[in-house]
Amino acid sequence: MSSVETTTPARWGGTLTLAALAPIAWGSGYYVTETLLPPDRPLFGAMVRALPFGLLLLAFRPQLPKGIWWWRALVLGTLNIGAFFVLIFIAAYRLPGGTAATLTATAPIMVMLVAWGLIGERPRAASLAGAAVGAAGVALLVLRADFAVDPIGVAASFGAVAMSSVGFVLVKRWRPPVDLLAFTAWQLVAGGLVLLPIALIVEGTPPTLSASAIGGFLYLGIAGTLVAYVVWFRGLRQLPAGAVSLVGLLNPVSGTIIGVVLAGETFGGSQALGLVMVLAGIVAGQPAVIDRLRRRRSADGDADLAGLQPGVGVDHPEPVHA
Repeated sequence: MSSVETTTPARWGGTLTLAALAPIAWGSGYYVTETLLPPDRPLFGAMVRALPFGLLLLAFRPQLPKGIWWWRALVLGTLNIGAFFVLIFIAAYRLPGGTAATLTATAPIMVMLVAWGLIGERPRAASLAGAAVGAAGVALLVLRADFAVDPIGVAASFGAVAMSSVGFVLVKRWRPPVDLLAFTAWQLVAGGLVLLPIALIVEGTPPTLSASAIGGFLYLGIAGTLVAYVVWFRGLRQLPAGAVSLVGLLNPVSGTIIGVVLAGETFGGSQALGLVMVLAGIVAGQPAVIDRLRRRRSADGDADLAGLQPGVGVDHPEPVHA
């Protein structure tokens, strides 16, 4: 076995585990937003998560875009941060939370298809199947009796999925001349600047922040933005887009678990089944897992052949078990 074969699974697992911290942090943001942040100010909250912390990261990595990277940073910041947050806000405003979460759970399939078209990463059947199982699990996990279909809300949900899918794949395709921290800072600043005028027009003057709100923004800005986007973009740059997008299904899982533990939300049999389906879809859809199972089957087949020896005392020996 080559050195690549022996080291790739460990590197793959470590990178994927770090990338999984992003959707877990994003999922915890629901509880923080509902309990600590000013109500009815989602665009202001999104802008605060992006712009100030992007500027902070840029001060730590003082490297500005040059040439073509000015407009590329704007495109990526708009797709991954600005437009994404606006569309998610519209979806959350017009759809019940479970409906919006279920629709956005189609993101892994969309990412795989976009990656196939833009960078030639052909999706595996098992990965698509795992994404479908995971999306069905999300529906069981979060969908409630208040299921509703609003055309604008549905369009906004799928628009958010499409925007972020294209943005995530472009993160893989466009290799910046700077390190990942500066690259992430460019996107956060660009996305925050896109959000700033929209938040002021739609929501008006920024609210006065309490101590708890400041603490909530610090958590969301550090854990849910700086750390989350750095490890997420790192995973996208080093692993297949489909593999990383699948762990994004941990977002509603994290939100549900935190809601049950901290907010006393109900958790029944259908939610438990949904949780199992999400985790099973994530694991089964990983190419590393698929390859490992194939190697195990191949090794088992070789072992069976090794246990066969020619029969003795016949003119045309046939393999028999030793």
